[in-house]
Amino acid sequence: MIPGRRPLLSVVVPAYQVGRYVDECLVSILNQSWHDLEVVVVDDGSTDGTAARLAAFARADPRVRVHRQVNAGLGAARNVGTALATGTYLTFADSDDVVLPGAYAALVGSLEASGSDLAIGAVHRLDADRVTMTPLMRENHREAHVGVRIDDVPLLLADVFAWNKVYRRSFWDTAGLGFPAGVRYEDQPAITRALIAATGIDSLTEPVYGWRVRQDGSSISQGRARLDDLQDRILTKRWSTELVRAHTAAETQRVWFARVLPIDLWEYFRAVPGCSDDYWDLLRAGLAEFWGPDTVPVEQLELPDRQRRMALLVAADRRADLEALLAAPR
Repeated sequence: MIPGRRPLLSVVVPAYQVGRYVDECLVSILNQSWHDLEVVVVDDGSTDGTAARLAAFARADPRVRVHRQVNAGLGAARNVGTALATGTYLTFADSDDVVLPGAYAALVGSLEASGSDLAIGAVHRLDADRVTMTPLMRENHREAHVGVRIDDVPLLLADVFAWNKVYRRSFWDTAGLGFPAGVRYEDQPAITRALIAATGIDSLTEPVYGWRVRQDGSSISQGRARLDDLQDRILTKRWSTELVRAHTAAETQRVWFARVLPIDLWEYFRAVPGCSDDYWDLLRAGLAEFWGPDTVPVEQLELPDRQRRMALLVAADRRADLEALLAAPR
């Protein structure tokens, strides 16, 4: 980035209590082959030494700017970083993950060539010593697409991660995009809205991002057995479903209800043994809200057989049978 000139790409990085990980994340961004970028880091009230690490990066590289604020949560931090960003294009990275080599050159290069609103790449899952890709991620990125709309490739609605995408900033602002604050799983409604609003989407086959699955239980997404976690999951599913029902074609809606919306439910089914009655009741109410005669019946969910069996037992209020299924050897 040339001092005093608008960067082509802004990378917004929210950071909270990530002293163990943030160096690797920022190095992966700053070492990209695409150098015409700024990195806007929002320190969301860290107390573990993260601030000192960020200050060191800002001193060493003028492309890094750090904004420190009282803790407000991931969605709010991303929104603040977006407001501070000045680039023609916009992307996000979580501070415990890594951006894969060549990612921004591929994503920005695709948008420069196509004129599309956003470009998406595949994601590697970094789990302990293993690097994998989920079957659905592999399916979604098996074939490249240029300039498509969501009704052309409805399964892309399953790719609701904020950080494996580059967005044209003018599109982001015109569409009124942003993240809900104060709620978990803020990616789903925000990115669902982006995918629906886009008049041109580029989908690349190559992996662009490494998503770290922490083993220490410290990530936001590792509290599935908590009632408030389930409440947020259902709320963000509701917001996203309202968008899909209002703005997409019938086949896109069928894919949404049959394949996309139920993807993460099995994690909540697994949390049933030992859960409270309130948790069980809310889980059952969620299934009744989203799946039925006017959408897709639970028995027609396109899930692996074991997960579909779990869903049927929840829908039928057969908690003891679900717990027996979960306890049985596989």
